[in-house]
Amino acid sequence: MPQESNEGEKTCEIILHGTNDSEHVHHATENQHTNQLRRSERVKKPPSYLKDFYCALNSSVESASSSPTNLISQTGSLNSTILPHTTFALAASMHNEPKTYAEAVVDSNWKEAIDNELSALEQNKTWTLTQLPIGKKTVGCKWVFKLKLHPDGSIERYKARLVAQGFSQTQGVDYKDIFSPVVKMTTFRMVVSVAAVKGWHLHQLGVNTAFLHGDLNEIVYMKPPPGLHLPEPGLICKLDHSLYGLKQASRQWNLKLANSLIDIGYTQCKHDYNMFTKQSSTGFTVLLVYIDDLVLAGNNLAEINHVKRHLHDLYKIKDLGELKYFLGMEVSRSKRAIAICQRKYCLDLLKDYGMDNAKPASTPMEYTTPLSKNSGTPLSSNSEYRRIIGRLLYLTNTKPEICYAVGKLSQFLDCATDKHFEAALRVLRYLKGVPAKGLFFSAATDLTLSGFSDSDWGTCPDSRKSITGYCFFLGTYIVSWKSKKTEHGCILFL
Repeated sequence: MPQESNEGEKTCEIILHGTNDSEHVHHATENQHTNQLRRSERVKKPPSYLKDFYCALNSSVESASSSPTNLISQTGSLNSTILPHTTFALAASMHNEPKTYAEAVVDSNWKEAIDNELSALEQNKTWTLTQLPIGKKTVGCKWVFKLKLHPDGSIERYKARLVAQGFSQTQGVDYKDIFSPVVKMTTFRMVVSVAAVKGWHLHQLGVNTAFLHGDLNEIVYMKPPPGLHLPEPGLICKLDHSLYGLKQASRQWNLKLANSLIDIGYTQCKHDYNMFTKQSSTGFTVLLVYIDDLVLAGNNLAEINHVKRHLHDLYKIKDLGELKYFLGMEVSRSKRAIAICQRKYCLDLLKDYGMDNAKPASTPMEYTTPLSKNSGTPLSSNSEYRRIIGRLLYLTNTKPEICYAVGKLSQFLDCATDKHFEAALRVLRYLKGVPAKGLFFSAATDLTLSGFSDSDWGTCPDSRKSITGYCFFLGTYIVSWKSKKTEHGCILFL
């Protein structure tokens, strides 16, 4: 109120002194607004180095929720179609999952999920209750909980899974061969990129209790899981079928699924054994397998539905519809492009290490400060450093800009120091500023494959080896990249 009075007195004073012309009144009115903030009218454009990515969702859930238009692709092509994906990403970040059986059993929803899983295991005749033979050992087990969401972000179901503690198995007694391939991330990105250009269908499905369908060749005894009713004390579970967590479980399931697909006319790729293709007069179909998660792509929707029905008759699949969320990667699609990011995974990583409120960094690492094995003071334990590097390595599936930094830090897993750990936290600070940055595959590009490589010479201060890297583009968008230390400063492409 006092401020308004002073301004009024100045205007009256001008008029009383005879300067009552419109020009002076205009100047007096202008002076009242000189303290207001001036807004720039310059057109803002994203930097050119982000053309291979898309920026979606602020790191703050509240700001993203209040302003859905913050989802902006670098080409401006996803704004009208990405809003349903926004809802899913926000919901996936807000729900918590129990870590132990004791935490889950107090919730009626999780208790029902546990009972359903035990019922499914008993119907499948996964085990036989018996006494433990003399001289035999049992493996442990635990419950793992996962909340499944619909594409719109609503809760689909509460999922509980019983997992055997395979680390207590003995080689040659409880298991023999254990290797099982999974689809390569480069293959997945290539298929998504081609699907964006050619307009292919992209569907996803999961196999219910997939490992239970594997044939178990060895005799394995397991401790009874929490929640299982025993007719008499002292009984243990003799496994008749494979179970999640067993060392050979993934291999047995993969062999059985591969044979089932080959029987219906699919061809197993020799460069990626978990990629199956089928060419027919009506179209082309690709099937990618990552354990019990399957991705179907192609221009023949009838064949895609046929494969779904065939696998459902054999293994009871769950049709998840169009590809939305695969292995922690969020997939958003429009008619013009497909975008992939790992926003939820990134936010969970920041929260676990208390970096969700940290000040963002502009680069993943300080490139002018060299790191070596002698940098800093050795840590008392390398376990936490190894854990954070392992989680960062998985983030490189959609964030090629941190590939060099994470590869550099991976060289010190056996001799981590406080300087190395600070450098790892610097990567987290960078991720704080770009949690939703990912890959962008436009439909308006060609399918020309091009590659680039470069290397330095003997820059590693510890081994005098060279750092080299490469990247491959399908059209104008990156699909494969790597940075590593080599002996002679070059990479051989095989």
